[in-house]
Amino acid sequence: MKVNNTLPIDVPNPMADLVQREPYYYTNFGATYLGDSLDILKEIPDSSVNLIMTSPPYALVFKKEYGNADADEYVEWFMKFAKEFKRVLRDDGSLVIDIGGAWNKGEPTRSIYQFELLIALSKIFKVAQEFYWYNPAKLPAPAEWVNVRRIRVKDAVETVWWLSKTAYPKADNSNVLQPYSKDMYRLMENGYRAKKRPSGHNITNKFGNNNNGSIPPNLLQIGNTDSQSNYLKLCEQNGLKPHPARFPKELPTFFINFLTDINDIVLDPFCGSNVTGYAAENVKRKWIGMELVEEYLQGSEFRFPKVWKAREHINGVVEHTSSKVQS
Repeated sequence: MKVNNTLPIDVPNPMADLVQREPYYYTNFGATYLGDSLDILKEIPDSSVNLIMTSPPYALVFKKEYGNADADEYVEWFMKFAKEFKRVLRDDGSLVIDIGGAWNKGEPTRSIYQFELLIALSKIFKVAQEFYWYNPAKLPAPAEWVNVRRIRVKDAVETVWWLSKTAYPKADNSNVLQPYSKDMYRLMENGYRAKKRPSGHNITNKFGNNNNGSIPPNLLQIGNTDSQSNYLKLCEQNGLKPHPARFPKELPTFFINFLTDINDIVLDPFCGSNVTGYAAENVKRKWIGMELVEEYLQGSEFRFPKVWKAREHINGVVEHTSSKVQS
């Protein structure tokens, strides 16, 4: 980390109108805040955020250093935040929650806490759609049931709940089209004969049109392999502990592109190493990140080539030696 105290703070905090407290650091598009997100959320005006994209601490059997509630207490804990989420979201805004599963203590059976949370959230939000994130790089776990006794398979899928205040939140799947398969290109080249399928669906000639890509499914296959990323290297070089539970930048990028427009505001109340803010910055969305652990925010600075600070002994610009930092 290179600190340059001679450079003036010539870029204003883009989130100063929404959050009155001093940011931990800010960039051209967003700002991070150190503290309890439940307290910080209360400072944000009503109906001011377009998307809340987050991965909260999971209800795991073994406690993590970043803090996580027990499964039987999880819903009650989370719903305190949910009320604030609904208040700060715009009427066409969305709440997207990546939440992994958990095993029950001492036996090879699953907790259903994430589904209990969805049921509770459905009382105050609309369930727009459920997504599933498949991580092919996930390690086999828990070892006792998967590797040793071999009575379960590896848990490689996480649920992602998409909720909204109304039945018609802002969304455009043409912003997240996937490349066509070779078979689809061949079909478009050879033409398609309209017919009724055995399922009862009427497939018209329009099926063969080139629409610049295929509509993605609600199963997202995204690997999470960043062991060689600059973020991890710079954390090690500076003696900082990296956040142990980071989702890949492709996951928030998908939903940011799908559910927001340029200059919309994206919020992550449990930002950790600030992958959401990094993803939002890359596609020119404004963003707010909140985190309780200072060391994670310190490390998150390495995701950006330059951040601005005005606190303690730093009054100027912090420039990082890497101009391109991967998640």
